[in-house]
Amino acid sequence: MTTIRDIARALGITPSTVSRALSGNPRVKEETRRAVEKTAREMGYERNVVAANLRKGRSMIVGIVIPRIHREFFSNCIGGAESVLNQAGYSALICQTIESVEAEIQALKTLKNYRVAGVLLSHAINAPNGDHVKEILGNTPLIQFDRVFPDLPGAKIVGANCDGAYKATRHLIEAGYRKIGTLAGYMTSQAYVERLVGYRMALEDAGLPFDEKLVYYNTIARETGYEAGLKAIGAGCDALYSAGAFSALGAIDALKEKGIRVPEDFGLMTPSLSTLNQHPFEMGEAAAHAFLEGRRDTQVIPMELIERQSSNKNKT
Repeated sequence: MTTIRDIARALGITPSTVSRALSGNPRVKEETRRAVEKTAREMGYERNVVAANLRKGRSMIVGIVIPRIHREFFSNCIGGAESVLNQAGYSALICQTIESVEAEIQALKTLKNYRVAGVLLSHAINAPNGDHVKEILGNTPLIQFDRVFPDLPGAKIVGANCDGAYKATRHLIEAGYRKIGTLAGYMTSQAYVERLVGYRMALEDAGLPFDEKLVYYNTIARETGYEAGLKAIGAGCDALYSAGAFSALGAIDALKEKGIRVPEDFGLMTPSLSTLNQHPFEMGEAAAHAFLEGRRDTQVIPMELIERQSSNKNKT
């Protein structure tokens, strides 16, 4: 591997001059800088980012840790964050945990070793608390988004989870459904706790009973959504509020298997899913701005109810 010393020997200058030239230091003459850059290209020199970061104590890289990169919500969050970070001269290093707290720990350790300037983090669903984050990151700036632990330092960018769940459940009620279950997420996540609260509030405000047996916990994947969908059908539900998009797809599989029509007999999806726009791109932008501004507050991103055929049996 070509080093700065190799370039210096080739040009007959000092390694420190080469280093300054490659970093754009204005003290280096333009002629020298161009010669250094040309020689570096010809010799195949690649800058050791990790070593440079260790020397400086920090970098122009921001780590983004998300549960699943292939999910549209999180990929849009990344897009929003990068659009802001890149304009400010930062690059993003993306890590996904596949909902594993062990992978989250390893990702945070890697980012810490890279001396990243900050970390934007949405927790793995099975993370019981944020103790590991404080232990690993220390003073590295932390911005949490979507899935957050309130006791961790730094800004938090969250969705209007309670309000969004309330709107969605209320919409189902106004469409004429009466026995509405919910595909709830993990109660270790504040976001899913708030969505369950919003669902329950909508039922109670409409004078409908809240039935714990119609709450299907830990249901965020298509497979668990299918299993919960079968249970909801067996329990006599005529609609479901799903706290996650992938679990709703599983419920649709169960409904199709049983020959149940949507939305005539059951409120959910087919051919299109009534949903809540969580504005993930804006959430990513907000997280990046919070990092750049050094904020420590909590920002709530509103949710928008999008009505489609799956929950409008009165409009079929």
